Amino acid sequence: MNQDIKYFIFDVESVADGDLIARTKYPGQSLSPEQAIRRFRQELLTTSGRDFIPYTFHIPVAILIAKVRHDLTLEDIVSLDAPLHRPHVMTRHFWLGWEKYQEPTWVTFNGRTFDLPLMEHAAYRYGIAVPKWFNLQGRSFEQCRNRYNLSAHIDLQEILTNFGATWFRGGLNLAASILGKPGKMDIQGDMVYDLYQQGRLEEISEYCRCDVLDSYFVFLRTMVLTGELTLEREQHLVAEAKNMLTAQADQHAGYRLYLQRWGDWDNPWTEPADAPATASHGTSQG
Repeated sequence: MNQDIKYFIFDVESVADGDLIARTKYPGQSLSPEQAIRRFRQELLTTSGRDFIPYTFHIPVAILIAKVRHDLTLEDIVSLDAPLHRPHVMTRHFWLGWEKYQEPTWVTFNGRTFDLPLMEHAAYRYGIAVPKWFNLQGRSFEQCRNRYNLSAHIDLQEILTNFGATWFRGGLNLAASILGKPGKMDIQGDMVYDLYQQGRLEEISEYCRCDVLDSYFVFLRTMVLTGELTLEREQHLVAEAKNMLTAQADQHAGYRLYLQRWGDWDNPWTEPADAPATASHGTSQG
């Protein structure tokens, strides 16, 4: 395994397990999985105003991981267990791969409340031991699941909101769009279940690939924000990543779509050579 990999930036696409919902929420009512999902969503909408089914009823159907080196260059983005996308196999690869790469830092956008709990739940469901992640005997601040242990998991939304003190309205779509990147494109999260029912797993995977790209560029800018990366270096890394996408575009529909809608960040610090000098603050001499 490449010992130079320091970060795993990942995103998960999942669908509700209608059979599980039917068995646990509506036992004895002979509901089909689809009927159980519709009924549960309607109940949630009525009681909370949102129809999103909790992750505890979900299974992963696509998991994409960007492997990022210590110098923050993007090595590759892999889709686990492609093209089969078997939930139990993806889950095993997710956790065992993390261990084999010597426990890189997970990086997500809002993954604290969904993606990571979903993958922990999947490990529980499929009987996969992850003792290095569930290091519950360690000191609290050293435990991987400690909210403030940034060596184990960096949730970019939590950094931008001071760990939930504020609300980042707009989410990953906004954070990426500020940088000129595509953000949400043709497929939205609420479309994943229908695509899954149609067997269009590759499309789901490529949609997820684009989310991981957005997360990578937001990660780089967050490193600029925290002083761990210069703006000049960030722009160089963005250009390198674009070159990688261009070189691999014939292999991935997601890269082709992303490049079609690519936008460069409007850098206010770059002025035309003939721009007038800006007056400095302070007392003029004369």
